[in-house]
Amino acid sequence: MLIRIYDENPNQKDILKVVEVLRNGGVIVYPTDTIYGIGCDITQPKAVERVARLKNLKPEKADFSFICHDLSHISDFSKPISNPVFKMMKKNLPGPFTFIIQANSQVPKMFKNRKKSVGVRVPDNNIIREIVRELGNPVMSTSVRDEDEILEYTTDPELIEEKFGDLVDLVIDGGYGDNTPSTVVDCTGDVPEIIRQGKGELIE
Repeated sequence: MLIRIYDENPNQKDILKVVEVLRNGGVIVYPTDTIYGIGCDITQPKAVERVARLKNLKPEKADFSFICHDLSHISDFSKPISNPVFKMMKKNLPGPFTFIIQANSQVPKMFKNRKKSVGVRVPDNNIIREIVRELGNPVMSTSVRDEDEILEYTTDPELIEEKFGDLVDLVIDGGYGDNTPSTVVDCTGDVPEIIRQGKGELIE
């Protein structure tokens, strides 16, 4: 199923449709401020396993991040964040960043890597943030990759629907996506460290 939702003013009825799919353990493709993502409700283990299979990954080995709707939502899943890191995150979010933080006990086991950390995002995209806010839980996030070597990430929602339509429960058409991934910042050490430079230019 392909559903068109507009970033400037997401239709509440459409948002609720998507939330219902997620609550029922569904898998969706959705827009972010960078690349289209594939994801599900993080509290639905079977759906998480489905996404892992789609990416040919073992759930326990995959570095899946998840999407929160704001900073206070992030703090529900993290160990205490230092003031300097919190201020930096506040300056950069919503935005095209994945921040790696120390996970607390609210994070489902399958998302914690050996370091007990997790990647979190608050994209500058109203569609996915509204979905997460309405759902009440974060949505797991992994990028839609394309086999085409030139375009590593698929940007056209109709082509994504052609490719993934039979594999997921719903594809959201939020307009053309980007093909540059988020900037990944590791905040688990004493000093935040950029481990992948992507679309976001970090303001310190």
